[in-house]
Amino acid sequence: MASLTLGFLMDPLEHVRVDHDSTFALMLEAQRRGHTVRYFEQGWLRFGGTSTEARMRTVTVRREPGRHFDLLEESVRPISSLDVLFMRKDPPVDAAFLHATQLVELCSGRPPIFINSPQGMRDANEKLFALNFPELMPETCVTGERSVLMDFILRHPGGTILKPIDGFGGKGILFVSPEDRNTRSLLEMLTDNGREAIIAQAYVPQSRQGDKRIILVDGEPLGAVLRVPSEDDHRGNMAAGGTPVKTTLTQRERDICARLKPKLLERGLLLVGIDVLGDSLTEVNVTSPTGLVEIDALDGISVEAHVLELAERLAARR
Repeated sequence: MASLTLGFLMDPLEHVRVDHDSTFALMLEAQRRGHTVRYFEQGWLRFGGTSTEARMRTVTVRREPGRHFDLLEESVRPISSLDVLFMRKDPPVDAAFLHATQLVELCSGRPPIFINSPQGMRDANEKLFALNFPELMPETCVTGERSVLMDFILRHPGGTILKPIDGFGGKGILFVSPEDRNTRSLLEMLTDNGREAIIAQAYVPQSRQGDKRIILVDGEPLGAVLRVPSEDDHRGNMAAGGTPVKTTLTQRERDICARLKPKLLERGLLLVGIDVLGDSLTEVNVTSPTGLVEIDALDGISVEAHVLELAERLAARR
């Protein structure tokens, strides 16, 4: 394979956790394969009169905390100068993020291969996209009306999970029960007195054993990690203190992946992390799904190698 120029739109490289960050693992694999690695931040994008360009840094990387990259060169280059662009900016998916997804599509020359598609990421809110598959999910309600939310909570004596639509990393996720006297007050705060919709989802008891992050590449499941919450928390997210544990895929989980595949591929969502609790799909993560490093370590594989192989195949077809 001829050397490619691969771009990574990401958060500051200086701050990545080299032993955990999935984007950094992709950069290492790209470098191992002899490709040129360039990265830039969302704020470095600009429209140059005819097309979008960015201040890009060409780097070499290594898994050494504190000295994990060397800057080889920095210059302003058009987005079309890249063969592949990995869209790896972490949430939140705010207005600036959405503007960035629009800017990178403005290429006067040949656009790069996008992983993932900017349009696909705009379409697929990580909490709401799963609602396209209600038969795969726990019972779910999305609204800002406090009376509707309270009715949902009262109908689920086993408990309800409340979460913000644009949340990430386990932030803002709460467990409430019908007898909790704080519930009405919490709903006021979470919905900003009814002005903002939130998600209410029936509590899945198996969540105490952990939720499963499954990584799909080109629609196919390549590996999974069970994220087990600590004793004093209900969230399994590793950013919230969950512990990664080796796991395997059940037939139900493979069926969920197969059900999602056509919808993901038609939107150009090629690197996706889905979350499964018990037998239920809860989220479809498309912005910068994590878990690659943990799956590699637990299963002795290289998920990032499969991602780079996909990028190379797509680039070779052009």
